Amino acid sequence: MIYITRRERFSAAHRLYNDNWDNQKNEEVYGACANPKWHGHNYVMWITVKGEVNPELGYLCDLKELSGIIRENIISKVDHKNLNLEVEFLKGQKISTENLAIGIWNVLYPYINALGIELHSVKIHETENNFVEYFG
Repeated sequence: MIYITRRERFSAAHRLYNDNWDNQKNEEVYGACANPKWHGHNYVMWITVKGEVNPELGYLCDLKELSGIIRENIISKVDHKNLNLEVEFLKGQKISTENLAIGIWNVLYPYINALGIELHSVKIHETENNFVEYFG
């Protein structure tokens, strides 16, 4: 089994809040992430795939094809967007990095499987000190 990771970057705004709470309660629970005027991050994302090396080709998958799938189905949807308002696959979610990673997994999973390989993980750095890794 071999693992290959593709790194991508995107910038996006979001607000973490609960619709059932007032601004004060949201601020108590979520702090600065509940800012009603939004806030943003420069995200770094790693998509790791796994499988067996194709003996005829000498590699697991075409990295250009993998990059194209990620760019078309994720980066083009989230880069320089408001994650709460503009990203269809996140509708109805609380926009945490955890839910972002799960949403990205759910979008990419069928495309990666169609390549004959497996999606291993989605890792997202939100800040220098905080990251989430999801394994499906």
